[in-house]
Amino acid sequence: MKKESPGAGKFGRKKRPKRAKRVEAPKSCRFEKEGTFEVDYRDLSTLSRYVSSQGKIAQRKRNGTTAFYQRQVTVAVKRARYLALLPFVGE
Repeated sequence: MKKESPGAGKFGRKKRPKRAKRVEAPKSCRFEKEGTFEVDYRDLSTLSRYVSSQGKIAQRKRNGTTAFYQRQVTVAVKRARYLALLPFVGE
């Protein structure tokens, strides 16, 4: 009988050690810090921070905004685009 090594799997191969998962610090919501209740579609300096150079609205995970404010940001960006305050497509 063969004696298997402690890390050997079904076919006698050693298992690869698992990679440690990357943990990021939670980002705080900018709107909650400032105490704003409603995101304004006319405030282009704020909205442009949440739109990428390609014209895509950044996701919640990347922004650090709460779901409540992310929905408002999405609606505000779409309104600003409709009124031609923001471009639909980036450069």
